[in-house]
Amino acid sequence: MAVYRLTSGLQDWALRDQLRRAAVSVASNIAEGAERNSSAEFRHFIGIAKGSAAEVRTQLYLLSDLKFADSAATQGLVDETKVLGAKLEALRQSLTPKS
Repeated sequence: MAVYRLTSGLQDWALRDQLRRAAVSVASNIAEGAERNSSAEFRHFIGIAKGSAAEVRTQLYLLSDLKFADSAATQGLVDETKVLGAKLEALRQSLTPKS
């Protein structure tokens, strides 16, 4: 996982651990929601996963601003979280009942 590689040498353990937990939370919430028995619950967990992706993005900005990681590497992951967020939103919208 790219976040683990990026943070492998990070001395700020609190930021490293929070960033790693948020990254894992994205996939975990998608998986948990997929196993639920309704589209409404899946939609809810997709929203949580999207929030976790935004949390990852914010923490990547911090890594870059604090010069804890290479800005090109963090920017690449920031871009990936933006794409992921858009895909999660499209999935969430596809699960929204039409009136």
